[in-house]
This record gives sequence, structure tokens and C-alpha cells, in this order.
Amino acid sequence: MTIEQLADLADPAKTPRLVVKVGSALLVGKDGSPRRAWLSALVGEIAEARQRGQQVIVVSSGAIALGAAKLGLVKGGRGSLADAQAAAAVGQIALAGLWAELLAAEGLTAAQLLVTLEDLDDRRRYLNASATISKLLEAGAVPVINENDSVATAEIRFGDNDRLAARAAQAAHADAVALLSDVDGLYDRDPALPGAKMLARVQGVTKAIHEMASTVSTSGMGSGGMTSKLQAAEIAGRAGIVLAIINGTHHRPIARALKADVGTLFLPRRRDGALKAWLGGRQRMAGAIVVDDGCAAALAKGGSLLATGITAVEGDFRRGAPVAVRTSAGRTLAKGLVEYDAAEIAIIKGHRSDDLQGLLGYAPRSAVIHRDQLVLL
Repeated sequence: MTIEQLADLADPAKTPRLVVKVGSALLVGKDGSPRRAWLSALVGEIAEARQRGQQVIVVSSGAIALGAAKLGLVKGGRGSLADAQAAAAVGQIALAGLWAELLAAEGLTAAQLLVTLEDLDDRRRYLNASATISKLLEAGAVPVINENDSVATAEIRFGDNDRLAARAAQAAHADAVALLSDVDGLYDRDPALPGAKMLARVQGVTKAIHEMASTVSTSGMGSGGMTSKLQAAEIAGRAGIVLAIINGTHHRPIARALKADVGTLFLPRRRDGALKAWLGGRQRMAGAIVVDDGCAAALAKGGSLLATGITAVEGDFRRGAPVAVRTSAGRTLAKGLVEYDAAEIAIIKGHRSDDLQGLLGYAPRSAVIHRDQLVLL
């Protein structure tokens, strides 16, 4: 059974496991206080989903906003990295307590998971997180996931919880993600412009779809925007996971959106295996390999990356590292796990397989990146 419409997100047969992402502007008021009545109603919806037989994972922002109010920090705690980390350290306690209290009122147990970009980009730690989420769901708990902003830096952070929600959905083997936003969905242009139309269904995120998006978070409280939501849809889509953008500003927002069929549903065009879905969703690469047009065409047909098609190598990485594969024009074609160090690739680039043993001094491996370790974007 496949998800075809928003109402299917409430169908336990089609969506047995759902991720719900809640942004800061929805959870925290302008005065820095939690919007308890709104959140209590949302928790009621989560309880109803559980009663229907669905498992729910929550990805919740709000720690920085809550902590900034308690500490009296300017700019909502986002004036500097130090401010954000301090605010998160204080606010995360309040946020976890809030979820625990309201879920307990519905007879549900909350579980907190704080993760960083590195936790989900490292394969072993990703699998550990996946196992933890599965065990919590099996035990009947509601995992509440947030980025560990108290230790994350600009170089090792998701930057927004939209992409974190998609990665968490991959790790949780979820069927769908519901991103609660401050708009009804994706519009074909700025929704403030005359004639703007909302797209009810999107089959894959294309360049044209990206051009419709805004990069700005309208609330001024969060860090996302429509661009981050489209990136989240791409990450989810690689694993065959449906993603929905719905308006979270209303009372009981999920029920409202599903009943009225108001929102944008992103339907995946592919379903990569677990390894390739994880690899395709990685945000940080150790380096890059630049290839010629012939190699790019071979990769598009499902081939492995061979040395003969490589024109340049960027970065200093070791065998097994994740790297991007790019054209000479700078377009990223794929991501893969390399079979050679960067220094070795610099030696063998442009050479045929028959030449590699003489260049390296040992029997070469079958490919620089084998097709089983490579995901096309």
C-alpha cells in the first residue's frame, strides 16, 4: 500500500510510522514562553495516532528560543554561536520537560534524543541511533529528537530541523514526515504575490521546484525556510519516504490539514537501499572527484567510477571516505565511498585500468568508486 494523499498519513496501514517536525515559531511564543495550549492539542493528535496503531517520532525545535528567554539573550539567542549554545543548554531542559509533561497527560512516555550532524553522518553512530529509535518505539515510547545545539558548531550542524527530520525518518525507517510550517505548503512563487498557487502534489524535487522556494525563515525565530524543506524532501525521497508540508499555525493542525486536504505532498520517485539512502542524505563530504562527460554518462547508466574518467581530485581523504562526484562545470552528480586515498587518485586519474598496477605498485581495485557504493543525485 502506498501513500497517495494527505489523508493517508492518518492511515496506520499506509503510514505505520510517522515523523512530525515542530518548529520554534510554532512551539514558542513571541515572549519566549511555550505555547502550551497549542502544543497540548498537538500532543492530543499524537495520542490519537497512537490509538490508531501508528508509531510517532517527534523532531522538535525550540530549545534555543526557550533558553534565550530565560537567560535574557538578544536576537532570540542567535546573536552568536556562544549565545546559541548557552541558550540551548538551558532551553533543552525546559523543552524536554514540556514534552514529557504533556505526553504523560495522554498516558505516553517521552524519550529524548539529542544528536549532531556527525551522529547521523557517521555510519556506525547512525546505525546506533536507528537501533535506539526502534527499541524506544517497540517499548511504546515517543522519541523526541532535537539537534544538540549546546555542542554543535557551524561546521558540524544541520542548521535546521527540516533536514534533521528527514534524516531521522531514514534512521527510523519511517513511512512519512510531516513538516509543520507557517504556510499551507509549497507555492509556485512567493505566496504574497498575486496569482500564487499552492502545489498539492510534487513528484520528485527538480531544479524548477527549487526555483520556487524561499531561503528565508519568515518567523525570524527558526533557521529554515522553504529551501531547507525541499532539501528535506530530497533526503526523505531517496529512502522512499513521503514528506508533507502542512500549516502548523492552526489548532490541531494535522487533523485540519488532512481533513481539508490542504498541504503539499512530496511523493518519492525512487527508493534507494539503506546504505545508499544514508549516503545520499549526508551533508558533509571529505572531498570531491571531478569527471569528464564520458564518465558522467557511464555513471548515469549505472556504471562504477573508473580512473580513466577522472580529471581532478579535491581534498585530502583516505580510502572509505565519502566524496562528491562532480562535472567540470561544478554540478554534483553523485556521492560515493572511495576505494583509494586522494593521493593515489591523483596518480591514477585519467589512466586505463591496465596501467594502474604499474603506477601504484600493487594490483588495483575494481573501481575508484564501485557502483554498489555510489548513489546518483
